[in-house]
Amino acid sequence: MMNAATVITAIILIFIAIMIVMGRLLSDLLMGIKRQSYAEARDWAEEHYDLSWYDLLEKETYKFNSFDGYSINVQTLINPEPSKDYVIISHGYTDNRYGALKYAKIYLDLGYNVITYDLRGHGENEPTYCTYTVRERKDLRDLIKDAIGRYPDMEALGLHGESLGAATSIAVLNYQPDIDFVVSDCAFSEITSVLEGGLRSMHMPVGLIRLAGFFVKLRFGVSLNSMRPIDCLKGNKIPILFIHGEADDLIPPSHSEAMVIATEGYKDFRLIKGAGHAESVLTSPEEYAEYVKEFLEAVYK
Repeated sequence: MMNAATVITAIILIFIAIMIVMGRLLSDLLMGIKRQSYAEARDWAEEHYDLSWYDLLEKETYKFNSFDGYSINVQTLINPEPSKDYVIISHGYTDNRYGALKYAKIYLDLGYNVITYDLRGHGENEPTYCTYTVRERKDLRDLIKDAIGRYPDMEALGLHGESLGAATSIAVLNYQPDIDFVVSDCAFSEITSVLEGGLRSMHMPVGLIRLAGFFVKLRFGVSLNSMRPIDCLKGNKIPILFIHGEADDLIPPSHSEAMVIATEGYKDFRLIKGAGHAESVLTSPEEYAEYVKEFLEAVYK
């Protein structure tokens, strides 16, 4: 017959085992990427907006190696009218460079060449985990350097991002890159509250984020507290246009509102009525394009 000490020890060991299993599962869930294929992303795009112009464009498709040797797929859309202006568009979580096309036409019409790419772990890049801007911002920093070297005639360079891509476009400002502007669409200012919202949507205790954060740090070497694009805006002078869907319940507009206050450079904030997460350009395409045009006119006046 087991004594009390043995029972208590067994209970403690079972509890620890359960915590380890839950921690691993949660950290896998938070850091994993259920990525779309190019075919899936293109099919989705064609169901939601006109993409006929894309196949008619001249393109340059290539790869570059980022800071740690990781290879990233890139495609530049060459403007039919000769241009020395460029914009890099960063797509959202689980998407790939086809997700950037919903914004590309705006810039092509404004005379820009458009650089699209697969974020780390997305598209046709090698599978890996997501660090919610920690590694991704270094990739974008190195893509900016690559673009400047690859296109020596470049006279203007800006960034446009959606969701994770927008947060990455904000976080890269920590490195003071040689760019002229950023357009940030539905970026998170910090990831923890977004992940907590995900736990709520799955009817799981929000307190589990602490357990998940411990295992994320232990297994992946990054802290949830380091995934805070808003902290990269300290001292920033690069102009930023923040766009957010009023009905975004995944990353609420308060994230953009907080970053509007945090940045020290020229900024504008546009709220798109009735738009959910990453839906602003589809909900009000003409209004969206006009906001971008007005912002660029203000930047380059």
